[in-house]
Amino acid sequence: MSSSFNIPLLLGGMILTGSSNSLWGKFQDMQCVENCADPDYSKRILYEQPVWQTLQMFVGEMLCFLPVLCIRLKSLRRLQPIQLADDDLDHAVKSDASKDMAGWHVFLFWIPAFCDLIATTLMNIGLIYTPVSIYQMTRGALVLFVGVFSVIFLHHRLRLYQWISLLIVVGGVGLVGSSGSLVSEIIEAPTFHSMINHLVDGPSNERQLGVVLVGVSLILFAQVFAAIQFVAEEKIMERYSVTPLVAVGYEGLFGTISIMLCIPILSIPSISKLSPFFDLSRGWHQSVDNSTVLYSGIATAISIAFFNFFGLSVTRHVSATARSLTDTCRTLSIWIISLGLGWEIFLFPASLLQVLGFSLLV
Repeated sequence: MSSSFNIPLLLGGMILTGSSNSLWGKFQDMQCVENCADPDYSKRILYEQPVWQTLQMFVGEMLCFLPVLCIRLKSLRRLQPIQLADDDLDHAVKSDASKDMAGWHVFLFWIPAFCDLIATTLMNIGLIYTPVSIYQMTRGALVLFVGVFSVIFLHHRLRLYQWISLLIVVGGVGLVGSSGSLVSEIIEAPTFHSMINHLVDGPSNERQLGVVLVGVSLILFAQVFAAIQFVAEEKIMERYSVTPLVAVGYEGLFGTISIMLCIPILSIPSISKLSPFFDLSRGWHQSVDNSTVLYSGIATAISIAFFNFFGLSVTRHVSATARSLTDTCRTLSIWIISLGLGWEIFLFPASLLQVLGFSLLV
């Protein structure tokens, strides 16, 4: 199977698994984990554990090591050199400028893993306070940051029409953010013990509006780190010969280690009491004691493993900018599914702003 034939399959797989990731994440955020029998809905506690959700993402990325290990064991049994088939594992095509990644060079993947940790955690927090469609549309700003950073760090050249396209994306993100403020009344108020709610004072409607805007702002800020991650991955994979499966596995490993190192710090009582986001002991019990949250987390991890494989394959064969553009295209499927599931409703004029914003993004 030729590389040119593989590219549409990689793009389609990225859109499918990417949509699944966002929908599973929002599904988890909607699950009641405490006081679920209380007739007063305002006293029920929903699942709000962005750190644990980030960890399940990294665990999913580490799953990419499994097929690599299987091939290694199979090759050792046959006593023949290890080969990763082009068709099955998207073997890295060596060039004159590339060299094998070995030794301490593998730690270079800690850079994109750390950026991924920050970006994903911020986006998981933002997803708690925004509808999943607005969350995904706001992530469209990633294209702008990737484009700018590609010019600065990768020395890519963007033509005038490409810069105009990036500015249109900014306009689309602005419209999506505006629609988020208009539909804030359909979003249930998050837990009153949440740190963000303490930052937004005032009447209930104004507080809900403020929370949504804070959520959108967090998602936008996260795109800076996501863009750095994409550009760093492209830089590494240009210089070293490494398969996407191995690259994703290393990022998952380093990301998991990073979170494990942070757990003792976040477990300090003076820090954990600041927000339920940092109460990792409570979050652990919420994650494993609730079967719905647990099984959806497993589904998310598997979906993320495939998504990151497809994403890094697109980065290797096309570019980081193409990867970010493809990531934006899953917005429509997420919005349609959200409407079908009843998670969102079509409101005038807010939903029209979403449609217009989406059309500008894609």
